[in-house]
Amino acid sequence: MSFLNDVVNIVIKYYPNLLDGVGNTMLIALIGTVAGLVIGLLTGVVRTAPLSKNAVLRVLHKILNAVIAVYVEIFRGTPMMVQAMVIYWGYAFATGGSTLPLIPSGILIVSINTGAYMAEIVRGGLNGVSKGQFEAGYAQGFNTAEVLLYIVLPQAYRNIVPTLLSQVITTIKDSSYLANVATIELMARIRQLLSAAGTYNGLGTVNVSDVMVLFGAACVIYFVINFTLSCVVRSMQNRRRKALVFAPAKAA
Repeated sequence: MSFLNDVVNIVIKYYPNLLDGVGNTMLIALIGTVAGLVIGLLTGVVRTAPLSKNAVLRVLHKILNAVIAVYVEIFRGTPMMVQAMVIYWGYAFATGGSTLPLIPSGILIVSINTGAYMAEIVRGGLNGVSKGQFEAGYAQGFNTAEVLLYIVLPQAYRNIVPTLLSQVITTIKDSSYLANVATIELMARIRQLLSAAGTYNGLGTVNVSDVMVLFGAACVIYFVINFTLSCVVRSMQNRRRKALVFAPAKAA
């Protein structure tokens, strides 16, 4: 019973700080995901759009494709924690010691990282649409931008939504790495609480119950958020699977 009392007392004592950390985590993840989606959408469209017949535009398109490919491979091929360190401290080095504001820097890091993954998700969705859709659009007098906007993207959207939500789950979990650059999200808030209480400063004694309860609370919070999103993803996948099964029957 004493342990349960400790749990209740610790949660009551620190829940405003935990809620603040959760709020910052969700803010960073939400804005970072939206910004990453915009980056991914633009880069994905560029990488899948047909090459122009104009020689100059075709060369520029190929160069831009190469730049995007390098960006995607670098940010998909390195850990987010390393990226956070390089961006945060790289900015400080370049500006002679000035640092980015904590929350905006977290959003920037998440946006750039997520954008690389979103680019591949969008590209995969666009590649899943038949090339004949472009030809059909051109036959109706649409230009490439109109074909993408009105014909191809709506079809690709239905295919990539579950994968996009799965990426949101990954982004929420990966945001914990931002604690290493002092961004005040959930994990950083917990470390602050433990340090301020003198229980996790590396010098004094460690109150095991505080450590266990606070990190356990973080685990539960992450699980509840991500499990809810996972249920949404599975529901959407099941509905799409049923739609694909019954579509031929309706057509018949």
